[in-house]
Amino acid sequence: MTDTPRPSAFGRVAEDGTVYVLLHDTERVVGQVPDSTPEEALQFFERRAEALEVEVGLLTQRVRNGALHPEEARKAIANLKSSILSANAVGDLEGLAARLDPLLEVIDSQAEVRREEKAKSLAEARTRKEEMVAQAEKLANSSDWAAGVQRFRELLDEWKTLPRLDRAADDDLWHRFSTARTTYTRRRKTHFADLSTAQAQSQQVKEQIIAEAETLAESTDWGATAGQFRDLMTRWKAAGGAGRHVDDALWAKFRAIQDGFFTRRTEVFSAQDEEFQTNLTAKTDLLAKAEAEILPVTDVPKARAAYRDFIAAYNGLGKVPADHVKAMESRVRALEAAIDEADKREWARTDPETRARAQETVNLFSAQIAKLQEQLAKAEAKGDKSQIAKAQASISTYQIWLDQAQATLGDLNA
Repeated sequence: MTDTPRPSAFGRVAEDGTVYVLLHDTERVVGQVPDSTPEEALQFFERRAEALEVEVGLLTQRVRNGALHPEEARKAIANLKSSILSANAVGDLEGLAARLDPLLEVIDSQAEVRREEKAKSLAEARTRKEEMVAQAEKLANSSDWAAGVQRFRELLDEWKTLPRLDRAADDDLWHRFSTARTTYTRRRKTHFADLSTAQAQSQQVKEQIIAEAETLAESTDWGATAGQFRDLMTRWKAAGGAGRHVDDALWAKFRAIQDGFFTRRTEVFSAQDEEFQTNLTAKTDLLAKAEAEILPVTDVPKARAAYRDFIAAYNGLGKVPADHVKAMESRVRALEAAIDEADKREWARTDPETRARAQETVNLFSAQIAKLQEQLAKAEAKGDKSQIAKAQASISTYQIWLDQAQATLGDLNA
């Protein structure tokens, strides 16, 4: 039995299998599909037209979203129209190409917007340069020597990124900016010349402080002498800077004298540390014993009773060295926290509402899997490979979630 040609509003299939498209009231050959029926051949070329329609939609979206420069958009439209009208496809190619025509008005509108934006950008650049000139002129008369140089550098870098204005306006603004920077630089040089004089005076004051510190170095009046060293430190800070290298050398000498005094004082107080060290040993042993008895927490009431006995004995011991206080307190808090955490876990495990929510989750995932299995059976009956794969993937995902939910429920029921 011979297949009959399939008619179409935009094309047809001849007896010999040749497919034609109707374009400009004339027919044009678009090709043949070997070993196919007329319907299949026509569908093949119709799908090509559908692909072109997708391209039209995508280009339309890009143009309307302003993703393309107007000239680039015009070129893209012309190329796509040419591709549509010469395509080996069956469909309303004339109508499809005509859908691109309204975009030319959109492009014209966008071009106008771009021109307006450029004008706006120049206006904004002018405003920004005027602001920068005002900042530079204000900074030129300031005494911000630490940050001023960096701020001028930042302003200059930003100036280079802005578009040029008309020549006269741009040159005038640049002249003002450059003059302000020059003024600032000259004032800064003068400042540091004066600073050099101040540094020499600072050096004299600090040398005097060092001489006074040397008279205190061998004192055994620990409290009063420590206060005097603090006063010397206050005067040192108020003396100002003598220049980095000079300051470093003077500070090293003063610090050595001061450290010598406080080192001797520390040695005198070391006897007291022996008592604290004994207390540390006793507390450490007691804490280790409590940790071994209580951790891991398996019986909360028993653990709390043991902790109460431990903390009473622990607090009865004396002070420990200051550098061990934080670590010891941290271990004690950790022991108590472990008991509290075990108490919370026990409550969560025995809470009926928690188990009920876990059971609801298991039921929900089980029901969803059953529903998906019905969908899978229907898809398999139809031979719909896409739906079969989709259903199988969903079942696999929900099965993982169900396994996790069942494990949680099992832990709560243990």
